[in-house]
Amino acid sequence: MKNGFKVLWTDHALSELQSTFEYLENNWTEKEIVKLVLKLEHTVELISKNPAMFQVSLEKNGIRQAVVMKHNTLYYRIIGETIEILSFFSNRQNPSRRRF
Repeated sequence: MKNGFKVLWTDHALSELQSTFEYLENNWTEKEIVKLVLKLEHTVELISKNPAMFQVSLEKNGIRQAVVMKHNTLYYRIIGETIEILSFFSNRQNPSRRRF
């Protein structure tokens, strides 16, 4: 049985992830941060095992989106046997700030 697709994070997505966690450390409790981490890990695992399970983005062809929690969405694309995570977007931001 196949173990899943290889998952790679772009520098942009990692930067967004880091900014999100910096904000959360100042404004959320540790319990809430752990909950997000677990949900993020679970979502990435699901994407790795079945990348087509999440909906196609309406903004750009070839990109899919997975809502991690109501405030955060992962945007990714499938390239052969690899998943490239393009963005970890905070849904509280203006959608025009979304970059892939």
